[in-house]
Amino acid sequence: MGAKYTEEKNAQMLMSLMKQHGVRKVVASPGATNISFVVSLQRDPFFQVYSSVDERSAAYIACGLAEETGEPVALSCTQATASRNYFPGLTEAYYRKLPVLAVTSTQHAVRIGQNIQQAIDRTVQPVDTVKLSVQVPIIQSAEDAAYSNIAINRALLELRRDGGGPVHINLTTTYTKVYDTDELQQSRAILRYTPDDDFPVIPRGSRVAVYVGAHSRWDSELTASVDAFCETYGACVLCDQTSNYWGKYRVNPSLLFSQGKAIASAENIDILIHIGHTSGGSVPRRIKETWRVNLDGEVRDTFGCLKNVFEMSEQRFFETYAGMGGERVSNFRDECMREVDAIMEKIPDLPFSNAWMAQQTMPLFPEESIVHMGIYNSLRTWSLFEGNSIRGYCNTGGFGIDGGVSSLLGASLGTDAPCFGVFGDLAFFYDMNALGNRHVGNNLRILIVNNGCGVEFKNHINRAYPLGEEADAYVSARGHYGHQSRDLVRHFAEDLGFEYRGVENKEEYLSVIDMLTSPEPRVRPVLVEAFVRPEDDTEALRLLYGIEESAMGNAKAAIKSALGEKGVRALKGLIR
Repeated sequence: MGAKYTEEKNAQMLMSLMKQHGVRKVVASPGATNISFVVSLQRDPFFQVYSSVDERSAAYIACGLAEETGEPVALSCTQATASRNYFPGLTEAYYRKLPVLAVTSTQHAVRIGQNIQQAIDRTVQPVDTVKLSVQVPIIQSAEDAAYSNIAINRALLELRRDGGGPVHINLTTTYTKVYDTDELQQSRAILRYTPDDDFPVIPRGSRVAVYVGAHSRWDSELTASVDAFCETYGACVLCDQTSNYWGKYRVNPSLLFSQGKAIASAENIDILIHIGHTSGGSVPRRIKETWRVNLDGEVRDTFGCLKNVFEMSEQRFFETYAGMGGERVSNFRDECMREVDAIMEKIPDLPFSNAWMAQQTMPLFPEESIVHMGIYNSLRTWSLFEGNSIRGYCNTGGFGIDGGVSSLLGASLGTDAPCFGVFGDLAFFYDMNALGNRHVGNNLRILIVNNGCGVEFKNHINRAYPLGEEADAYVSARGHYGHQSRDLVRHFAEDLGFEYRGVENKEEYLSVIDMLTSPEPRVRPVLVEAFVRPEDDTEALRLLYGIEESAMGNAKAAIKSALGEKGVRALKGLIR
């Protein structure tokens, strides 16, 4: 017949993933909006298409067909009220846990509510009709494609999850008449595994790493299971200061992976096991595929290469795979540590800055002490350096500037251990009222890095950096909160009973560092305010991110400099 499929890439992607997820039976109802999708389905011998003029009847046909065959069944209808007629059958499927996939074709969302024929709103469904509803746009960019891939995979996985049930996909169309695609491009299928399933095998010789995002305190059993896994597969555990894993396979690659003009060998990873939550740590840039392990079983494609989701406890996952065995080609942890140690030895002399204080202070925090860091500059900067087995935390869930001091205070109320906090001036002033709480104890130690602005926007890696002083007024918010007043915080802290010290250079900071980090209890809570020039903070980060260079890294930097941001985006589009 020649060309078979519609030119619409979202419909092509849906069909490709339906094949990979085993959805081959379709009950189609007539209409104009779903012509491209239905014609493409009927031309592909994989799909078994049945016709039903009445959408209400079609949904019940799908229920009976799914019950009898044990397979998921898809529905396809046009725009307007056609989809509304699916609700009775979908309600039946919902309460009987039948895997019915309702694909409703739709016009572009911009037409909804504009008195345009048949353009009705399908963004919200009755709660007991479908388990999940997703919107799939027309694909016009790489980000559209990535979004659509995740949305469709989530929907198809949900058909069988927790006993099964109905799911809705709202598929946007352009009403194209073009069928010029001979073969469907294979779209990435994401698979989900539960403890009752047969697990995929880690191929022999794979370079495997465990990436730990922000994580609650580990118990000895989970640490032992991860260590056993790493021993079996020659893997390492990539951490930042919020990962809280301190087993023998820990590697902190934050500085190594942050080099702007070099990519480390350790960044070449075949399988990255992703556990924990949102991280502020540096990410390896050459990952082939990711396996996410979490009790929630959700599709969260943090690294853009998610392959498998394991809906189970972390301990169950690592114990199972450690028992499955593997062939160690090399000790990946030792390889990573060699590169990490090598770059740490090359750190140049840093100016008095947040980074310099992190370098001096991290090794002095007592073991099992608690350290809270502000978003984002403090978290990133203090993760570049390694210390003892602290318990590190940051408000990475919402990833906002607010609440850091309050979170630190809350932690200090639940333990007698020293509780340290590191915050920039904007983050501190945003939440300083927490220190007026009458429950503040003497185990609280706070370092304020007061550079007089949101120094994040002064860093060379931030898109506001080229604005220079123009960013001061409204972007970096320079000059608020006393404009680095030497008295404002001092009066506030001392009036609340804190032991306060203000420092302005390396010598002064080193003279108070013991007061800040000593494991012995203090008579009063401690607050150290370090006054730093934003230019020095910026320079320190530039020095740290520019330690290593490679031919490829320099070439990329040169291309970016020559083409500019718009040119780089255009080039990426052509490559894709």
